Amino acid sequence: MAKQRKKYLESAGPVCGLCEREVGFTTLHHLIPREEGGKHGPTVPLCQPCHSTLHLTYTNKELAVLYNSVPTLRAAEGLQKYLTWVKNKRLDTITNRRSRRTRKR
Repeated sequence: MAKQRKKYLESAGPVCGLCEREVGFTTLHHLIPREEGGKHGPTVPLCQPCHSTLHLTYTNKELAVLYNSVPTLRAAEGLQKYLTWVKNKRLDTITNRRSRRTRKR
């Protein structure tokens, strides 16, 4: 587990791959979610607000099929209002207070 944690920290960068803000910490988002077969696939570093918003907005199936690259995520209609809002925020941790949507699985 220690090796996995070290790799995870080294892979995360200070710039969010979605909103392109410089932040203090990022987490790795699997472009194809692990639950949909993307365990060893490409990842992108995301700030906490962007990562949370993606998973609050889209199901893993939608992320895997429709939004499996950074350009498609940036162009996603459901994220436009959020991306416009977040791009000028200075905080790297913005609390998402929305609850998870009821998802069709």
